[in-house]
Amino acid sequence: MRHFQRPSRPAAIGSEAMAATSHPLATATAIDVLRDGGNAVDAAIAAAAVLCLAEPHMTGIGGDCFVLYSPKGELPLALNGSGRAPAAATLDWYLEHGFHEIPERSAHAVTVPGAVDAWFRLVADYGTRDMAALLQPAIRLAEEGCQVAPRVAFDFTKGCAQVAADPVAAPLFLRGGKPLALGNTMRQPLLAATLRRIAKEGRRGFYEGPVAEDIVARLRALGGLHRLEDFAAQQSVYETPISVTYAGHEVYECPPNGQGIVALMMLKALARFDLFDARYSEADQVHLLAEVTKTAYSARDAYFCDPEANPFDVSRYLSDEYADRTHATISLRHSSGALVLDEVEHKDTIYLAVVDRDGNAISFINSLFAEFGSGIMAPNSGVLLHSRGSIFRVVPRHPNAIGPRKRPLHTIIPGMLVKDGRAAMPFGIMGGHYQATGHAHYLTRLLRGGLDPQAAAEAPRSFAYGGVLQLEPTVDTATAAELERRGHAVVFTEKPLGGCQAIRIDCERGVLIGGSDPRKDGIAMGY
Repeated sequence: MRHFQRPSRPAAIGSEAMAATSHPLATATAIDVLRDGGNAVDAAIAAAAVLCLAEPHMTGIGGDCFVLYSPKGELPLALNGSGRAPAAATLDWYLEHGFHEIPERSAHAVTVPGAVDAWFRLVADYGTRDMAALLQPAIRLAEEGCQVAPRVAFDFTKGCAQVAADPVAAPLFLRGGKPLALGNTMRQPLLAATLRRIAKEGRRGFYEGPVAEDIVARLRALGGLHRLEDFAAQQSVYETPISVTYAGHEVYECPPNGQGIVALMMLKALARFDLFDARYSEADQVHLLAEVTKTAYSARDAYFCDPEANPFDVSRYLSDEYADRTHATISLRHSSGALVLDEVEHKDTIYLAVVDRDGNAISFINSLFAEFGSGIMAPNSGVLLHSRGSIFRVVPRHPNAIGPRKRPLHTIIPGMLVKDGRAAMPFGIMGGHYQATGHAHYLTRLLRGGLDPQAAAEAPRSFAYGGVLQLEPTVDTATAAELERRGHAVVFTEKPLGGCQAIRIDCERGVLIGGSDPRKDGIAMGY
């Protein structure tokens, strides 16, 4: 039960349909599409396109997309809309040219954007509306402008430095050298024209012709290895999701090249602890999450990659035996060795969930990876390009080493909870590398702690990352002191950890219960 004397958001309630996104305009757009007779896929695409304007530092058509979709509430299917490295991007080329890593703010960090292809594939296969109609709200915002919301303004204070040197992007997001502030209007007329072209010409309007030519020319001018053929060849693929059982539910994730496997590994290990038994303190809960995170993420960085390029046995890491070994290595009283990752700290993404009147449920994530992606905007089309390729390694024989037409390891992971063979909750947590830990933290609070989708999203968060244990300021100082006593290097983080949306489907009562993270500007809304 929500505590009505403590400031918090109520869970959203509906019976027919619901949408939960990270920005009010996107949620309103999704609800408009649903009320007009569109289904969950239609609403998700329209909302995602709006978020490209409302949260331009987080997502865009120059990024990638992953989806879990449950038609009529049935078991989910996965759509992988991640892009590939250029055909010319050989590991030897990077080694010969003295690269030790892929710079995040460079043309080499830009793989072929997969989002637009994924949108068209999904709408063609499962939507009921024409893409041209679904893009109209985003086109209108791009032309007329969108006001900067509070969390967006907070992010812009530091994030806009990433586009300050780009001659096309800088005038859009800075005025007089300063980031746009709360309430300022953002307009993107070049992107509006590109969206109109895509609405008219379809997928080809992005991957062939003037838009693709504009992007490739900009990337090649900056040293990239991209060619028009790389863009024309981009294709999303349906894949079989992976899952584990946790607290009487099946938890579904997209398979690698995403890190959903890491979330499932963590849940398997955490299932061996009754975290919400009275004998476990808050410090115990944070400590155990940290220890499981370190074990799972170390496996991620050593072994996980694009299985098309380097096949590996997913089932091994999701086995009871592997979870038992993880459990056996954890001490409740002492921190294990620090996990020091060699990627940058925080990445940026949007996540949304929609359930419609027919029980279709979609878990949808779209991303530029870093704030404003690579910081590179194509000059004629206004497409801001992501930086997902920066996660590739320039290390011979490493599973995630860069290679021709290879997909990098991805952090973005939509989730779907299933109960008795029916979709029970599309959910997702934004926040780059935090996302796998976020999934585990959220589901333990929801399924073991008894919280509703909104309260579970509001629970204090922690993340064992980069050799430190990050705590949100809502974690009390006594808990922090106890964690330090156990050997954790504790820091309180200024930036909130992640952002969550979820819609719980109560089939027995015919009720939808939604949550949207107060760390973002968004809202869950149902009717």
